[in-house]
Amino acid sequence: MDNIQILSLAFIQGFTEFLPISSSAHLILTPLIFGEELQDLAFDVAVHLGTLAAVLMYFRCELAQMLGAMLGAVHRRRLEDSNARLAWMIVFATLPVLILGWPLKGLLEWLRGNPALITAVIGWTTIGFGLLLGWADWQGRRARGEYRLKGSEAILIGLFQALAIIPGVSRSGITMTIGLFMGLTREGASRFSFLLAIPTILMAGAIETLDLIQDAKPVDWSALALGAIVSYLVAYLTIQFFLGLIGRIGMWPFVVYRLLLGAVILVLI
Repeated sequence: MDNIQILSLAFIQGFTEFLPISSSAHLILTPLIFGEELQDLAFDVAVHLGTLAAVLMYFRCELAQMLGAMLGAVHRRRLEDSNARLAWMIVFATLPVLILGWPLKGLLEWLRGNPALITAVIGWTTIGFGLLLGWADWQGRRARGEYRLKGSEAILIGLFQALAIIPGVSRSGITMTIGLFMGLTREGASRFSFLLAIPTILMAGAIETLDLIQDAKPVDWSALALGAIVSYLVAYLTIQFFLGLIGRIGMWPFVVYRLLLGAVILVLI
């Protein structure tokens, strides 16, 4: 990989990971459009670690509060604290991915081996789940924040999140969509989606790292470091920008983008 490819893919990962437009689809489409091979697994791990570091840094205060409250709640055996409840909701929402992630990983690997098929899948999922996001933003009551989620609702969000292993669905997009259907505010649905990304990216990174350890290919550490740093910086700014604007602009700019992108993909193939 040359520096232009490294910078472009790292920027795309950092910018799209937390927007409801599917980072995995963009990372697959970019090399296909320019006639290049898909990036190495090691690079995928590096840029995902960069985005993970960004969300950890952005929510560092909230995470410290949730961890402290969660430990205190375990000691008292009660969930009176709202931070403790939110922490447990994230745990509940992570369980479906923990169970379904490995079987669905095989589906992703099969799709990646079929460029024409995966491109068609990205086109249709980009449009279909974009329309679902628009419907949720239009119909949602937006009456409560993420701290008022119930355990059953968190598990349901986690079940839909597992679908995001299919390129074009978008992990952040589908979790925000279900959150909006449940009556969360745009900010609440977005914040819960971003917090839920932490254990999800950690698990995905762990699985990819195991695959990487078994891979005998040489590793370009300078390329990985550059990709991780760029994806970190771009992701941090994107989170800040998104949360600052989403309450005013809504989800429709992303819905329109998804519809246009999906239509272009389907026309081109």
